[in-house]
Parts: sequence; structure tokens; C-alpha cells
Amino acid sequence: MSMQESVVRLKARYWPDHLLGEILSKRWTETAIPVIVLFIVAFGLSQAIDNFFSPAALSDTARQAGEIGFVVLGMALVVVVGGIDLSVGSMFALCDFCALYCLDVLNWPVPAVVVATIACGALLGAVNGFLIGYLRLRAFITTLITLIIYRSAYDLLLFGNSVKIASAFPDFASWDFIGTGSLFGIPSVALVYIVVAVFGHIFMTRMRPGWHITAIGGSRRSAYNSGIAVRRTIALCYVASGALTATGALFFAARLGTVGGDIGVGLEVTALTATVLGGITLGGGNGSVAKALAGTLIVLLVTNGLTTLGVRGGFNRMVLAGILLVAAMIDIRWLKNRSRIISKVYVSPTYHFLPPPPSTEVGKGGPFEQNDKLRDVTLIGLGKIEAPEDVILDRHDNLYAGSRHGDIIRFLAPGYERMEVYAHIGGQPLGMAFDRQDNLYCCIGGMGLYRITPERKIEKATDETNRSLYSVNDDSRLRLADDLDIADDGRIFFSEATVRYEMHEWPVDGLEARGNGRIICYDPKTNTTHTALRGLKFPNGICIASDGQSILFAETFGCSIKRYWFDGPKKGSVEIVMDNLPGYPDNINLASDGNYWLALVGMRSPALDLAWRMPGFRKRMGKRLPVDEWLFPNINTGCVVKFNEKGEILESFWDLKGTNHPMITSMREHRGYLYLGGIANNRIGRYKLDNADPNFVQYDRRWGKTS
Repeated sequence: MSMQESVVRLKARYWPDHLLGEILSKRWTETAIPVIVLFIVAFGLSQAIDNFFSPAALSDTARQAGEIGFVVLGMALVVVVGGIDLSVGSMFALCDFCALYCLDVLNWPVPAVVVATIACGALLGAVNGFLIGYLRLRAFITTLITLIIYRSAYDLLLFGNSVKIASAFPDFASWDFIGTGSLFGIPSVALVYIVVAVFGHIFMTRMRPGWHITAIGGSRRSAYNSGIAVRRTIALCYVASGALTATGALFFAARLGTVGGDIGVGLEVTALTATVLGGITLGGGNGSVAKALAGTLIVLLVTNGLTTLGVRGGFNRMVLAGILLVAAMIDIRWLKNRSRIISKVYVSPTYHFLPPPPSTEVGKGGPFEQNDKLRDVTLIGLGKIEAPEDVILDRHDNLYAGSRHGDIIRFLAPGYERMEVYAHIGGQPLGMAFDRQDNLYCCIGGMGLYRITPERKIEKATDETNRSLYSVNDDSRLRLADDLDIADDGRIFFSEATVRYEMHEWPVDGLEARGNGRIICYDPKTNTTHTALRGLKFPNGICIASDGQSILFAETFGCSIKRYWFDGPKKGSVEIVMDNLPGYPDNINLASDGNYWLALVGMRSPALDLAWRMPGFRKRMGKRLPVDEWLFPNINTGCVVKFNEKGEILESFWDLKGTNHPMITSMREHRGYLYLGGIANNRIGRYKLDNADPNFVQYDRRWGKTS
């Protein structure tokens, strides 16, 4: 290895560009700039103003932050759904009046005042929601009109009632607690805000209605075509905004107990500035509670800081308007450049060295010498099935294969001319295996591990595993479950090719060759899933070894077969069975003589072997060329080999012309025949084996049942 190649290898291994890409791709990094700005503002004010963060000042700030924070949450909600609400200031004033009128003039009890105030805000929001959601009026002009109407209504109500409210002196301990009370030193309004904020975070990130809101903001037409109740959801967002605004007004009324002509004036600018400063996109479809909180604190600290420095109120609003303009510009530029940075650093190929492969040339001997044995393959379902990545037979000789249309197709014995849809799952079926109860387990790309009962009922087994402690990327969700096998005690071991990319993005993982794959174990008895082995280069075929305590698995882009012990004295250890194969290994299955069949999905080439050692070249290739023009293994030549647990090749089968079965991803031996599958093929191959056990049924061998 030359000095230059050593530098390339070290740079690709230790330079953390892929780590930076994973960090930037996390949604919480969208809040990075608002949080940084918040710390800068806080530090600057603490240096400019004495005792700006004293306990008393922090308590007052927390109360104001809670009151304004509720309004900002409401504003953020309607912005995420793709709207805007300019009437929040007028609604705030009306709800403040409602609370004090019910308490001071009507002498209602405090619980009734709370309910009436929140109901008032919800009703005012419902007016906006009906006009914007159901009548489909434009949000900006509609809320601008309701701002004027609500402010006029407030002014009319204030005339003749302000004296009554000002002359009343209610004495309710519960009302005083709402306004000025605290618990464990934390103001009551802050406690309630924390509860609402936590619920809001869970609602937006973990609950279906929250996903619907984000989807509508991202693309209203697509959300409608997906079956989401768009109009109702938008209307309810405005109702929620009104209720949240009323909650903030309730605490404000309890704290100050006053009404005046300037209450709520400019609050819409404050709330909108906080929303944008927090990083919530004005175009909709992107936002969070954390962003709303960060924006609220920035605006409040700036406002209080300017007030403490003696700046007049009008100038305050000018500063906020200026901040709003700058924040909108930063919002647009940051989102654009963040996506650009991610696209540059997320896909990060690494150095991958493969020694020269063993010879496969005719006439040179060796276990991989090419032949044309598969020229006599009989074709099943030609043109009737697409992408049968794996094939399997039951104890009644029926043949099963997946289809890219989301179906598992069953070809009926003995002739395999009749076919039917055995189950429609929806995703791409990959590896399959039967258990003792005749349940057909199947890995579904992008969905996880599923089972089909003998009654054809489709059940999800698992679609997640334990998240690794040191992973920035959330690797708990299964992205590309690939192949599986079932141990004697019922545990299911299956491979996941990559934790970074989705099913349709698997070539990108191959481009990286970084070791993003893993082996996962699912136990049906306890319904638990855990990751058994990590850091594998596109792990693929899985087969329980003869000892019942280990598995053989293929590491496709590592061109190797390895063995992992999940039980016994060597539990947890891994050893190489075969290395430096001439092709890229895929599925592994039992042979009738106790050995194993292995499919080579594609053959190596000098150009691709060289490209593995040039991560910079592969990165440029990935950026500048479409996927179908990348360097790929030669998938036009199909190959199957038989090997033993010592790693010795016992036999090989080739289709040199690639006419009968050009690409092979799986094979199953059954009653003297070898059945071939290929994810890029439109057929299943059937090859008559010489000297094979005609009574061998893999199902019977594994589970001890008779045909």
C-alpha cells in the first residue's frame, strides 16, 4: 500500500464528514441557530445589565414567558399547518376582558371563569378556522380582518365596563395562585406551560394528528390525496390557537387584573417574531415546540432588556419588526444551505480494500472455474412475476416467491403452472422462512419482519430494535430487513443491510461500503427484538449452522462469509468462513448433504475493485452520475456455489450467457432440484441436481415433519 493510499485510508476512516451529515440531518439541529442566538442574547444582556438574571428577575421572566409562550404555541401551530393568525393580539385582549368580567362583574367562581375564558378563545379561533379551513379563505387577509373586528369588539365592551372591573377587588386564593403563585419556586404559569409543551411535543412528533398537521403544511394537496381531513384539521388548529391564546390571557388577567386600551396591541408581531426566530418555517410543514420556546425566550429577553435600558415601547416594536425581517432572511438561507451541506457530507464513502479475487477462468482450474451448467434451467412463471428475491417451498411442495408489487406469490405443485396471490403485504418481500407452526416469516424492505399464518393472516412481528447508545442516527427503526433463518428454539435471526438508507436507496449504502449493517434477533416467545451484531458491510444471507448455536451470514460488499455464535461456549464471537470471494454473496441455504448453497449476486471486476480503494472517486460518481450509470458488480452472470463449514468450495454452477437466469440472489434445494430466485429477474429457475437426495425437503429436515 502506497503512502498516498494510506493517507486516503486514514482520512476516509477518521474524518467525521458522515458524522456531521448525520448530525445535520437530525430535526433538532434545525433549532441550533435559535439556541445559539438565545445564548448570545442572554450573555450580552447579563453583561450590559446588572442583576438581569437575579432570582426575582428570572421569576418575572418565567411568568411573562409562560403567558406569551402560550400565544406563540398557538401561532406556531397555525404556521406549521400552513397558515398564519394576525388576530392573536385582539383575541388575547378579548379573553383577558372575558376572564375579568366573569370574575369581577358576574362574580363567577374561579373554575367557571377558567372554563369560560378558554371557551371564549376557542370560539374566537373557531371563527378563523371556519373561514380559513372550510370556506378556504386566505389566512393572512382573513385574520387581518378578524383582528380589526375583535379589537373593535374589545373597545366597545371596554366602554362602560372598565370602571366596574377596576373597582372590584376579588379575594380568591385560587385566583391569586393562578396569577402570582408558585410551586417549588417555579411560577404556576411556567408549570402549566411545561405540561402543555411536553404534551405538544409528544402530540406533534409521536401522534397521528400531529403528523397530519405537518403533512398538510408540507403539501396540502398531497395530504388530501392521502385521505387526511385537511379542512377539519386546519379549522381545529385555529381553534387550538384560540384556546392557547386564551390560556395565556387567563394567567395575564390573574396576575395584573386590569383591562386597558393597549392590552394585546402588537402581540401578533411579538408572537410571529418569536415563531420565526425559533426556526419555524413560514411556508408550513416544519416546526416544533422547542423552536417555539427558543423564539419566545429570545423575544422576551430582548424586549425586557430594552425596557430595562429605558428604550421606549414604540422603539421596542421597531426592533422586533427588524428582528423579524432578519429572522425571515436567515430562515430561508439556513434551510437552503443546511440541505446543501447535508447533501455534500451525508453520503461518505470509505476506503475498502479487496485483494485480487481467485480465478474463475475456464481451463485454469480452481473451485470457481466457470461452466455453463445452468443453461438447462427450467423457467417458472416467466413474465408473470417480478423481483422474486427469495424462493421457498413448503412441505407440500408448493413454491413461494415475493413480488415487487408487494405480493407473495404461490405456485401450486406439482407443475407450478398455476399461481395465486398467497398474501398481499404492500412492501418488497425479501428473505422467507417457515417455522414449526407453518407460519411464513418474511423480511419486508422498509417495513420490518412479518409473518403470514396458515390462514393467510398477515401479522407484524417486529419493525424496531434497541437503539445503540452511541449512534447519532436513530437506528431503532428497521430500514432494510433482508434475509432470515429460524433457530431450533424459535428465535429468528435476520440481517438488516443498512441503518442509514431506505429500501430504494440501498445502492448508496453500497457506494459507501462503511459497515452500516447489522444482525438482529427476534424472539416470538417474548416478542422482544435486540441487535446481535453491528458494523457489517451490507449483511445479507442468514443460515443456521449445523451446531444449532451459530449462524452463517454473508457480508455482501465484504465478499465474505462469516460465522456468528449466538449460544454455546463461543457465544458472541465471529470468525471468517470464506473471504475474498470472486463475487458478491447473497442468500445462504441448506443443502441435502449437510453443506450449504450460496448465491453470488454479481461478479467482481478490476474497475470496481479499484474504485473501492478510491472513496473520493466514488463520492464524485455518486454526485455527478445517475444511479444506473454507477460502477456496479456484473449482475449479468449468475452463479451458485456449494460450500462446507470449513469454507471449502465443493461445486459451482454458472450461467455464462445470462439467458436463463442471469442474476441469482437465492436458491433452495427441494426433492433433487435447485430453485433459483433473482431480485432483478422476472422468472424462477428450476435446475435438476445430479446425485442429490430426491427426498430432501428443507422444511422436514429443519422441523422434523413428514410430507
